[in-house]
Amino acid sequence: MAAVAGAHGITGEVRLKLFAASPESLKAHASFEVGGRTLTLRSVRPGQQGAVARFAEIADRTAAEALRGQLLTVPRSSLPPLGPGEYYWHDLLGLSVEDEGGAPVGTVVSVENFGASDILEIERTDGRRVMVPLIPAAVLDVGETIRVERAFVDAG
Repeated sequence: MAAVAGAHGITGEVRLKLFAASPESLKAHASFEVGGRTLTLRSVRPGQQGAVARFAEIADRTAAEALRGQLLTVPRSSLPPLGPGEYYWHDLLGLSVEDEGGAPVGTVVSVENFGASDILEIERTDGRRVMVPLIPAAVLDVGETIRVERAFVDAG
């Protein structure tokens, strides 16, 4: 759902890099798994480049800084159902990628969004990595495998 980017202030709030649609998406969950422990969400609000959250168990800046880099996760069963053509980023990781003719291209190793669109990072069969925008011109189909336009993976 998010990653802790660092502390915000001195009272234990944390800055979050969101993987969810908005800070409001986090409010649907009472708690999160973070670094092997459960944290109870007290509040969340929009912040620069993400959100700012407060957890009941985090009382000061030192504890907040200790969470830096940790992922906030929830059980899959607590996520809303997906509509046709929708996906969760996590579902794309590890999927095989092939070109429009069915030839193997590689495997999805990461999904990012730097503001314009989602981007698939694909480790090609030759070991090199290429980033492909998750747009209809580049990604032809997302299912059990991902089909991409060959020109987008050869450009990398």
